[in-house]
Amino acid sequence: MRAFSFHLMPYPALPPDYDGPAWVTVPNRLYDPAVGTQVYNRYLDELVYAEELGFDGVCVNEHHQNAYGIMPSPNLMASILARETTRVKIAVVGNALPLYDPPTRVAEEFAMIDNISGGRLIAGFVVGGGPEYYSFSINPAHARERFAEAHEIVMKAWTEDGPWEYIGKHYRLRFGNTWPKPVQQPHPEVWVPGAGSLETLDFVARHRYAYMGIPYFHIDVFERQFRLFREACEREGYTYDPLQAGWLTPIYIADTDAEARAQFEEHWWYFVRRLLPGIEITPPGYTSVRSVENMLKGMGTFASRLETWEQVVEGQYAIVGSPDTVYELLVENMGRLGTGNLLGLFQLGTLPADATRRNLELFAAEVLPRLRQRFPEGEKVLAA
Repeated sequence: MRAFSFHLMPYPALPPDYDGPAWVTVPNRLYDPAVGTQVYNRYLDELVYAEELGFDGVCVNEHHQNAYGIMPSPNLMASILARETTRVKIAVVGNALPLYDPPTRVAEEFAMIDNISGGRLIAGFVVGGGPEYYSFSINPAHARERFAEAHEIVMKAWTEDGPWEYIGKHYRLRFGNTWPKPVQQPHPEVWVPGAGSLETLDFVARHRYAYMGIPYFHIDVFERQFRLFREACEREGYTYDPLQAGWLTPIYIADTDAEARAQFEEHWWYFVRRLLPGIEITPPGYTSVRSVENMLKGMGTFASRLETWEQVVEGQYAIVGSPDTVYELLVENMGRLGTGNLLGLFQLGTLPADATRRNLELFAAEVLPRLRQRFPEGEKVLAA
């Protein structure tokens, strides 16, 4: 197995009297650049620290016009990490391909990061969340078509010598000839995050990429998603590799279970009640009917509907406790899901810097070594 530290880079200072959505229309007058200056640098320090602690990689992602994650350009963050680290994989999970015109911009920037880091980029491609289609005023009914064409263009840029021509429905490029090309050949490892779209599962399986499950659902929903992914791989004629699957989940560790909950719970509820509202909006045409039917089976368990800590624990929405408790829960759930990549959110909501660093340190010292021993790379993860 491989362990990654994933950072959402949340905005931690929404005023207490603001009770509106955190997405699309959240007033940008609420954003304080002084807070941004502090947290951007702090969050980057936390990702760099993960390398020192022995993590296999770090992850950043892309969202726009929101307080949930103030990272409209994860490539900027990844380029900094490429310079500030020497060993860890740098996963950008991912670039929202339909938002880029032309998509060769993604090929160029990802290749730059792969060059600067000496071949450590993991390239993430994503359709983009529903709120992004409001923020960019892009027809959501074209999301899948634009994603497919943009993916084809990026791969063409990386694997074919130019100049080449691409004529599609949404993109037309007469002289494709991107500089630079990535260090990793034929291209960097590719991850695609998803929330249960059947088209996404089929796409990832067809290309033999890796599927990353987006958190905030009941563990039963994840179990179903990864079973569907394994079935999609079987339909393509092969058995999935555990490293083709990743589980993203909040993790918090303290010396005892009681201390962990006491230190973490208020920050969890800030995240759920202040930063998640608005993330679920889905514009008409964004999702196919067959995927809507599939996703509705889990939507009732979305974290924004939680009311009590007992529900959080029962659904395994966050893995919180002593080192022993967290280890046991991770083993149980990774065996249940069959995922060879563990993507931990070690900072969430308003969790302060000192608690985040202590959390990372406890995980690295008292949980990660045991996980690596329990799930050696190259061996199956799914429990019998």
